[in-house]
Amino acid sequence: MPPGKYGTQEEWENEGDQEIFMDFLLPTGIFLKFPVSRNDTIRNIKKMVWKNASREPLFCGLGDPDLYVFTCINQTAEREELEEESRRISDVRPFMCVLRLVAREGDRGEKLTNAQISLLIGKGLHEFEAQKNHEVNEFRTKMRTFCEEKSQERHNLPWQRWMEYSFPCELEPCSSPAAGGSSKSKHVKKLFINVKFESSDESFMLQQDSQDLPVALMKSALKKKATVFRSVRQETEDYTLQVNGRWEFIYGNHPLCQFKYIFSCLRNSQNPQLTMVHHSTISKYQEDQGRVCSQMYKTRSLSRPPPLPLKKQNTSSLWSINEPFYIHLLQGSRVNADEGMKLVVQAGLFHGSELLCKMMTSSEVTVCSEPLWDQRLEFDINVSDLPRMSRLCFALYAVIEKAKKPRGTKKKNKKADCPIAWVNTMVFDYKDQLKTGEFLLSMWPSVPDDKNDLLNPMGTVEKNPNVDSAAGLLIRFPNIRPHPLYYPPLDKIIDPERNGDTVFPSKDEYLKLKEIMDNKNYTDFFEHEKELLWKLRMEVRDYFPECLSKLLLITKWNKHEDVVQVVSLLKHWPDLPAIHALELLDYSFPDPAVRSFTIRCLKKLSDDELLQYLIQLVQVLKYESYLDCDLTTFLLERALSNRRIGHFLFWHLKSEINVASVSLRFGLILEAYCRGNVHHIKLLSKQNEALGKMKALSDIVKSGSQKMTVDDLKLCIRQESYMEALSDLLSPLNPSVILFEICADKCRFMDSKMKPLWLMYKNPLEQTDMVGIIFKSGDDLRQDMLTLQMIRLMENLWKKEGLDLRMIPYGCLSTGNKTGLIEIVKNSDTIANIQRNSSNSAATAAFNKDALLNWLKSKNPGDKLDQAIEEFTLSCAGYCVATYVLGIGDRHNDNIMIRETGQLFHIDFGHFLGNFKRKLGINRERVPFILTYDFVHVIQQGRTNNSEKFERFREYCERAYKILCRNGTLFVNLFAMMKAAGLPELTSSKDIQYLK
Repeated sequence: MPPGKYGTQEEWENEGDQEIFMDFLLPTGIFLKFPVSRNDTIRNIKKMVWKNASREPLFCGLGDPDLYVFTCINQTAEREELEEESRRISDVRPFMCVLRLVAREGDRGEKLTNAQISLLIGKGLHEFEAQKNHEVNEFRTKMRTFCEEKSQERHNLPWQRWMEYSFPCELEPCSSPAAGGSSKSKHVKKLFINVKFESSDESFMLQQDSQDLPVALMKSALKKKATVFRSVRQETEDYTLQVNGRWEFIYGNHPLCQFKYIFSCLRNSQNPQLTMVHHSTISKYQEDQGRVCSQMYKTRSLSRPPPLPLKKQNTSSLWSINEPFYIHLLQGSRVNADEGMKLVVQAGLFHGSELLCKMMTSSEVTVCSEPLWDQRLEFDINVSDLPRMSRLCFALYAVIEKAKKPRGTKKKNKKADCPIAWVNTMVFDYKDQLKTGEFLLSMWPSVPDDKNDLLNPMGTVEKNPNVDSAAGLLIRFPNIRPHPLYYPPLDKIIDPERNGDTVFPSKDEYLKLKEIMDNKNYTDFFEHEKELLWKLRMEVRDYFPECLSKLLLITKWNKHEDVVQVVSLLKHWPDLPAIHALELLDYSFPDPAVRSFTIRCLKKLSDDELLQYLIQLVQVLKYESYLDCDLTTFLLERALSNRRIGHFLFWHLKSEINVASVSLRFGLILEAYCRGNVHHIKLLSKQNEALGKMKALSDIVKSGSQKMTVDDLKLCIRQESYMEALSDLLSPLNPSVILFEICADKCRFMDSKMKPLWLMYKNPLEQTDMVGIIFKSGDDLRQDMLTLQMIRLMENLWKKEGLDLRMIPYGCLSTGNKTGLIEIVKNSDTIANIQRNSSNSAATAAFNKDALLNWLKSKNPGDKLDQAIEEFTLSCAGYCVATYVLGIGDRHNDNIMIRETGQLFHIDFGHFLGNFKRKLGINRERVPFILTYDFVHVIQQGRTNNSEKFERFREYCERAYKILCRNGTLFVNLFAMMKAAGLPELTSSKDIQYLK
């Protein structure tokens, strides 16, 4: 086919309600052609087809429209069945304007769900089937059964328990929040709460103590209703309280002031607005959701085949084979390197980050597309000593041909190495069997960096899915025995009584052990220290259990006798607090027994704690070597027990579905989650559709073909397809918040490089200001998301100790490849804008020390000013400490903002961990602690001699810093877990040294 443009891509990129002529191929052999609107749904188009077909021959042979489905060729050149008939044709975007009508086959409900899941996760389920991979198929079957059973359990819950799943309480970290940063405030505030009953316009203003439980408020409301309407008194057990205009409920044994909504109302001097909802309403929601899931589950259970009987096989004990492990390096494919160079393969056996034996290097061969080695690489380790999670790492690199040097010299042509590609594969398969036979490994392109490491043991064990373009390596695992070899199941061979002879340490040994254990950041041990740790491993378990990671680091994983000892110890190791257990999810600790122990510890996390660490838990999934692992099951189980966790797990996975190395794993987990919560698919699909429209708007704004104005954007949003897609959805930033109706007149785009969209929503059921979100395309928001998570965590730690520093860790969520959402903080402005607006000259604006104080005075007249300055002082202290601890750089008045209430907060976290901006080799930021003179001027209320106020500010900073120091291990572990994310400023352990 000659080069040129084919298909109807441009037709679908046009905006508006234009008509497009489409061809329709009917199963009766009849051909139809007529115009349809770009905004017509598939369902409407089907009705039009039937209407037009009724005038054609053979119409009587068609029958019921529901017996047919449209198919088309989509933009990825694949045949697609259009089961989801509520979609618009402009969203389907067929490659050609042709739809073919075919008879439906198979279970329609199953097909519809599959189509919805494929559309939602951005990956066709047929791609999983096309893998023809036993591990993928078994994982899908197991997880589907597990998730559908969880769905059934949830459907059978009593309505109160079902509430806990669907609408988990949003709570402050402690039940008695401190006032004004002081833990000494004992004053119990009175609350005035406006309560109405559903289906009634009447509302009552009730007064309650802020420490009262929700049941006390419901009693007051029912008593008031009985008095006013002379009705029969009802029981509180039949009701729950809902926040007006939000999917947020107030219930349970928590003081009213601990609920985030009521706490926020208290802080902002507003009256909470609540509705009394009868349990029959909640039960109806539950039945509606359960009905969808039950129908799916019934059709599946009827068609599920019985499990196959297990075959008995002849096997040998792996530990009895004292022969060296070796592989055959056969040949390469699609290798691209300069002529005149030689190609070399380096191979290493790793267990986590530990090299198990000396690396092997192949012979040098001449550069060609398909280099041939046909060489045996023998490793200095016996088959019997291979750890279960042994990982074989390869690097393909080229060297410039030089005069021959004696073989065996270490890294002989170091400076001439030119890395080409790398790949990792497991030595054992997912069923514990030692691999045999040939494997073609599609490699990942190497990224030259300053580490000089050719091998990448931290990288994925997945093959590169781009098999047509990636370099390949063909290897063969030998058949060491004529029958399969399995790694022994340790739980069956461990003698619980036997773990070495009991050793009683001398006083000197114990003191040395204590010294090693007390040094939290010490992991580079001398040989005599390793021997001491191993000798006194029982003492470590009994007296220093939180130092388990140190014992695991010195364990000789290439000696199966030592492995047995460690696994036996773990069975009786006391559970660790999450702060220490999280560290064990690093790629340095791959052993299955260690990871199972870690999940055992993490199961004690509350839902709120799990949400705090969810970003990291998703990232360390990348370190897992097999699809079916304890961490995946744990995350799915918790996500299917709490919809809020499910919501954020979905988006954290979906945002990286485009990353080739995790696309398969994340796609399978997303599919499993959707199977276990079919009703949630509808809510998430609506959010996904809205994000698609936001991306389309952003692309139009940034296209640059013609100058786009804000009025053009508003006109675009007012189109029916955009208004419908962008309205009536749950906010991805917070699923309790309903984005009811987009207000086109208030929307705009910002002037910065990526032209972020500023979108405003009004809520007719909520008597407050509009809700605003920013859609940003072109920037990776994961670093901002991580920084804000850390600030939120700091705020929680401070609040638990009675220190409320009025932080604003606004919502931020990465939703896709360089796309995401940011919460708009209402009634706020940048310090730079405030200074510019108060100065006659832009050049002198930054030196106007009174600008900030005068702005606060204008927004807080009279007695309100003192409170605003106190809010400023508290928040300024919080952000000074937070930005110092996290090493946040590039701070200036354009990314520091202030609310009208006085709260200061930072935005745009492009640099952290001490990676400050440099220009011409000069560090532009000399001071890590950000406190400008105009901030001090506000803190001191405009008086230079007001040292008392500044002293209070200093005390807040000192107290906040000490609290963070006591929890330093948690921050170090959370950042360490994020190494898997591939953020430019967080790729290795060296980057985390700043925190230590």
